[in-house]
Amino acid sequence: MALNIFFQKLKYWNPKVHSPIFPFLRGFSLWSMKKEPDLESALARNRRWIVNNQIKNIILGCPEQVAPLKFIQKKFKNLDLQGSALNWLKKYPCCFEIFLQNEENYCRLTKRMMSLVEEEDSVKDAQEPVFVERLAKLLMMSFNRRLNVMKLNELKRNFGFPDDYLIRIIPKYPEMFRIVNFSGRRSSMEIELASWNADLAVSTIEASARKLGAEPHFSCSLPLSWVKSWERFHEFNVTPYISPYSDTRDLVEGSKEMEKKTVGLVHELLSLTLWKKLSIMKLGHFKREFCLPEKLNILLLKHPGIFYVSNKYQIYTVLLRGGYNGPELIDKDPLVIVKEKFGELMQEGLHEYNQRRYLMNLDKKKKKGIFSRSEKRTDRSSEISEQNDQRGKLGGLHDPEERKRFFKVLFDEILP
Repeated sequence: MALNIFFQKLKYWNPKVHSPIFPFLRGFSLWSMKKEPDLESALARNRRWIVNNQIKNIILGCPEQVAPLKFIQKKFKNLDLQGSALNWLKKYPCCFEIFLQNEENYCRLTKRMMSLVEEEDSVKDAQEPVFVERLAKLLMMSFNRRLNVMKLNELKRNFGFPDDYLIRIIPKYPEMFRIVNFSGRRSSMEIELASWNADLAVSTIEASARKLGAEPHFSCSLPLSWVKSWERFHEFNVTPYISPYSDTRDLVEGSKEMEKKTVGLVHELLSLTLWKKLSIMKLGHFKREFCLPEKLNILLLKHPGIFYVSNKYQIYTVLLRGGYNGPELIDKDPLVIVKEKFGELMQEGLHEYNQRRYLMNLDKKKKKGIFSRSEKRTDRSSEISEQNDQRGKLGGLHDPEERKRFFKVLFDEILP
């Protein structure tokens, strides 16, 4: 199908009228990776969770942790949502509690939700040494041992960093980090590595190899039927592994050694994230800092045994194959475990809401005496569809319009 579309466009392309075809070819190249249901499911998992987590943060930021419903309704625009905030919040009775006071609706978190908030805060406090090491590793992989704060903020939640990491972590570890600003502009503020730690300069691949007493190398999880991809992988993997923490200033751009180093660097970056995935667009913001190639998407597609590239929600994302067993993460960060508990609580409330609404509709039709067999099938079919939309996935939404409203929130990572 993609090839047919391509050749149709190529047929009508005119160099005097249209823009050069090469950008289109770059975009087309990203369509070529075969979709895999398990990994697509992993990428679809956090949509409603992200919106509800942001609502949670809005409520926690209000006086006495109680938010007027009118205030939440105004914030819906920032969440790229439409419709009634009241209707949305009622879908999650296990998470949000609506009450009337002085003829105005207010919202607060339920006791079970507050318990998870406290658990998440406790995990973040306990994980501080991990955050410190993770940040140090990012700086050690960068070309000049510095990262722009504004750029890093775009990915801070991918790596699990707390929102206030600049004031919570950086000042406490002056022997490791310092803030620099050579131009004086706020947008130029950077975090710089104060000292090199050789113990941290070990990639995930190198650590695994040491445990096995073997040489470091990449692993491939493609089906055996992908013969040509396996051949290319073995050809790539036979050359020596180059650590993403090594000084490779002498490597020639475009060489096999540089490709090996870049693949290892992206692999390590993804390994440090909570969900073993990153937006390619946001990763591309660090091309200068991590010496990434201009055509990063093409490099990732050359290695389907290591990376999985998806265009879900019209946003290109790269996922680390080795981090997943089917749709599930192999090693779950403690923060991920807490976030999944939030998702389970959210789903429990949504199921309760759907069941209650179904029974109410059923009762109304019985009272009206118009509950025919065909309506019964239609109503039940609608309910099953709604439940299937949610079952097994945290917020599985298939409606195109609702999907459009969520993808911006998902990949801006407003909050995982």
